Amino acid sequence: MRKTLCLVMAATLLSGCVPVLIGGAAVGGYYLGQDERTPDRVIEDNAINASVKSRLIGSKYVDAFDIKVRTYEGVVTLKGDVSSFVAKEQAEIEANKVTGVVSVDNRIRVVRSAEEPEPVDSEEAARPRATPLQDRG
Repeated sequence: MRKTLCLVMAATLLSGCVPVLIGGAAVGGYYLGQDERTPDRVIEDNAINASVKSRLIGSKYVDAFDIKVRTYEGVVTLKGDVSSFVAKEQAEIEANKVTGVVSVDNRIRVVRSAEEPEPVDSEEAARPRATPLQDRG
């Protein structure tokens, strides 16, 4: 509430052409006058963003530093690369738990590391393996 009051006071003191910076580089650096959202909506979106990031940091399945979070009018967009489908799914679940989230756009990609073995096809694993030719003599 206090932030909103300060923002409104600052906005009224400045001319309509001068953008007011809200947040900073860490939360997207939104500019009033260049963003069609209301100041209250920008603050709500920043709070949602911070809450989602906090939930990701607290998750044992997700490396929060691999995921970028952006919130616009309550819609959370998740981007980044993770090593498993579990991490991708859990990131979306955690984001949906945050109050104020309208929906989650999960754009996280699952990528395998170079050390990770190739997944085994169950049919292929059941087939007998070819053996080297043995001496028939």
